[in-house]
Amino acid sequence: MCHDAQCLIETPIGRLGLHWRGDVLTGIDLDPPPTAHPPPSGCEPPRPPQAIMDQLDAYFHTPETHFDLPLGLTGTAFQQRVWALLRTIPVGQTRTYGEIARELGSAARAVGQACRANPCPIVVPCHRVVGRHGLGGFAGDRTGRRLAIKRRLLEHEGVLRYSTPTDSTLGPAPAP
Repeated sequence: MCHDAQCLIETPIGRLGLHWRGDVLTGIDLDPPPTAHPPPSGCEPPRPPQAIMDQLDAYFHTPETHFDLPLGLTGTAFQQRVWALLRTIPVGQTRTYGEIARELGSAARAVGQACRANPCPIVVPCHRVVGRHGLGGFAGDRTGRRLAIKRRLLEHEGVLRYSTPTDSTLGPAPAP
C-alpha cells in the first residue's frame, strides 16, 4: 500500500513542499516554512519520484517544458473543470479570471477560488490566470511572497516584461 510522502526542495523560485503517493503528485506548497514536512525522528527525508524531480527541474531550466505527471487532485467537480482548463493555457500566455469564467459559464470570483484551492500550482498553472487590470492574486495572496512567486513564474515564462514590488506589465518579454 502506498502512503503519502512529502519533502522540501529548493528551486529557483524558493523552497517548495512536495506531496506524492507512489508516483502520483498530490500537492505543491509554495514557500513553506523551513520546519514544514520534517521526516520522522531518525529517518532520512523521503525522495520524490524521479519523474517529478526531472520535470520540475526541466521546467525551471526551460519553461516550455510540458508537465505530464500523474496528478492526484482532490477538489469539487467545478474545481476539477477549472484545473483541467488551466492545464490548456500555453506557456507564455495568460487568461483572465473572467475569460475562464465565461468559458465555464461561471463567475470570475468562483474561478479565483478554484485557483486558490489548486493543490499543485506550477504543474496546474494557476499563475497564468490574471486579473483584468493586473496580476490578481496567487494562492490566496494579493501582496506578499506568493504574489512575488507568481511574478517570477510569469517572468520565467516570458509573460512579464518587467516587474517591481508594486507594478508589473503584462505582455511579451522584450527581445534580448
